[in-house]
Amino acid sequence: MTYQRFEDLPVWQDAIRLAEGCEDFILSAKDRITWSKRDQIDRASLSVSNNIAEGFERGTTNELLAFLYIARGSAGEVRSMLCFFERRPALQNFRSQISDLKSVAESCSRQIRAWADSLQNSEIKGQRHLTDKGRKGHENKKRAEEFLKKLNESLPPGHPARRDSKSEI
Repeated sequence: MTYQRFEDLPVWQDAIRLAEGCEDFILSAKDRITWSKRDQIDRASLSVSNNIAEGFERGTTNELLAFLYIARGSAGEVRSMLCFFERRPALQNFRSQISDLKSVAESCSRQIRAWADSLQNSEIKGQRHLTDKGRKGHENKKRAEEFLKKLNESLPPGHPARRDSKSEI
């Protein structure tokens, strides 16, 4: 599926939920957490969605990847801080909320990692590089691959030109 707006990305939506949840946690536990730690988790949690958005809007795959790795790092930072908070005796009443936030942060990390992996294996360099000629070439390549796949499937088993299902066409 192709997304036209970063707001429609499931990972961005989860990242926003993470930022909202962290803010709610900070507000409810503010008397038990120092200002600097509240500020740090607030900035780190919002950084996840902001970096996904900025990378999405940049226009090249390499720039998107760079921002995705920053977003993933911020999700890890949030998880680390939540692990710290989870260990603090003064925050024992917030364990369930902290655990839920850790799950959301882990989900963001996994989604970002999967997206980055798929982008690294893509031949598309990004919207900024997509010209009419490039689009046509990409479509032609996809059609050729599909034709070769159908041709291969039409060959009888054991035919010397047939490739098994695990081979690349």
